[in-house]
Amino acid sequence: MAAVNKVERALVDQWRDILALHAHTQCELDRALHPHGLCASDFEVLDLLSERTAPEESGAYRVQEISERVHLSQSALSRLVARLEKDGLVERAMCAEDRRGVRVALTAKGSDLYREVLPIHRAVLAKMLAG
Repeated sequence: MAAVNKVERALVDQWRDILALHAHTQCELDRALHPHGLCASDFEVLDLLSERTAPEESGAYRVQEISERVHLSQSALSRLVARLEKDGLVERAMCAEDRRGVRVALTAKGSDLYREVLPIHRAVLAKMLAG
C-alpha cells in the first residue's frame, strides 16, 4: 500500500510541476508581449494564422479549426478574434463552402506585428523550457 501511495504522490507532484510551469510560462509571455498590445492567447492565434500565408493555401482558418488548436472556449475565442479584428490584426469573412462558417486570416498589419514579436515569444519559451 505504501508503494502505491508513493507512486501516486510522484504522479501528482509531476502533474503539479507541469501546471506550475505552464502558469509561469503564460505569465512571462503575457508580460513580454504586453508592450506590443498582445497577450499569450492573442499570440497563439496569430502564430496559428501565420501558418497559412503561402499563396497555394486559402490564407485563413475556419474559427472551428482555430478552436481545435488553441485552448480557449468557443466564446473566449470569439471575443479574442473580435478584439484582434478591431485592432486590424485579423479579418473575418464568411466561409464560401459553408455560409454558417467564418474564416479568419491575418492582415498585413497582423503579419507585421507577428514577425516583430515572434523572436520575443520564442526567447521566453526557450528561457522557461530550458530544463
